[in-house]
Amino acid sequence: MALKKNLREKYSPLYFLASLGNGGLAVTFFMYLNFMIPHKQHPIVSFDTWTAYFLKAGDLQKAGVIAALLGVLFFSFRHLRVLFWNLLEYRQFRKTLAFDNLRNSNGEVTLMAIPLTLGMTVNVFFILGALSTPGIFGFIEYLFPLALLAFAGLGFYAVRVFYEFFARILTRGNFDCTKNNNLSQMLAIFAFTMLGVGFAASAAMSHVPATATIGALGAIFFNAAALLLAIVKGVLGFRAMLENGVSKEASMSLWIVIPILTLMGISLIRLNHGFHNHIHGGFGNAGYFVLTAGFLSIQLFFGGLGHTVMKRLGYYRDYVGGAIKSPGSYALICPGVALFVFSMFFLHVGLVKTGLVAKFSYVYYLMLIPMIFIQFKTIATVFRLDQKLIKVEVYEDDEPSAAPSAA
Repeated sequence: MALKKNLREKYSPLYFLASLGNGGLAVTFFMYLNFMIPHKQHPIVSFDTWTAYFLKAGDLQKAGVIAALLGVLFFSFRHLRVLFWNLLEYRQFRKTLAFDNLRNSNGEVTLMAIPLTLGMTVNVFFILGALSTPGIFGFIEYLFPLALLAFAGLGFYAVRVFYEFFARILTRGNFDCTKNNNLSQMLAIFAFTMLGVGFAASAAMSHVPATATIGALGAIFFNAAALLLAIVKGVLGFRAMLENGVSKEASMSLWIVIPILTLMGISLIRLNHGFHNHIHGGFGNAGYFVLTAGFLSIQLFFGGLGHTVMKRLGYYRDYVGGAIKSPGSYALICPGVALFVFSMFFLHVGLVKTGLVAKFSYVYYLMLIPMIFIQFKTIATVFRLDQKLIKVEVYEDDEPSAAPSAA
């Protein structure tokens, strides 16, 4: 797939969400391996565990492992390819008047898509390393400090971008509330929760108290900041929507709550695992069930609300299947990925771990069906959007059909 080049003024930082979505889809295939292949000695599946399982598995199980591995590799490649494309296009975009205008509008929040996507890149590399490196858990404690440094650097960058944006608003008071009739401003919260879940990985898996503590503190810092901002920006966004109606182009931002809750929920699960390892505390199986069921319930509620609103506005018809082009449409991919991932956590941590559902039972496989549907519906959507928005076409109208939204 050849990608467009030299978009310049027509570029939007929201194109980073195309890379983010592909990275998320790589994670969805990793979920199959991580939850279905036994790895009692290690916190996540690794090269050693999946190869040992593969050698003893039947033909059907081997086919499943191969399919999952190919899915991880395919979407990891797409993630990195679109990421490099974005970095090159963004470099040119920064030299344009459109970038200056963006920095002085509500849309400046879209710059938070950059640390958000780079946070996903660290996770993708970690997954690829775990699946491809023999004996990785023999030296993984040396990798956790590197991961913490990577997330610390991204965290500093994300906070600086957000502070510049929010300080401009607080000092000049030129935030346009009439154009805030959506939840696109919560993109900053999304970015912070991505950083939080990254820090939480070291807190959950490291056996070195100092490493785990630093990871826990980073996770708590970014998730606490995200929670505070979610309250403020959520109230302002819904107030504007109730007063002016939701913006059609940014209506898909109603679904941004889904990935935010997925990342927060996984952070809490990882922190709890770390607490068990180091301070012998945390919640038990009942807590896992309540947490996963509660978060999934809110996700399903917002999923239904967003779907109803977008269908009534004709968003799917115009922005996905129609001629109107908006890079913000890539925001549809993250909720699909997040709902699949957290549903897998609900099934395996909330139900299987607690003994409420037997692993590989009929009920287990029945519950997988809607998850697989969401996953492949999301894959179909990302291919469709790629064809429409970033792939070079022989006959193409170079004029954008819609201005980039801030969602």
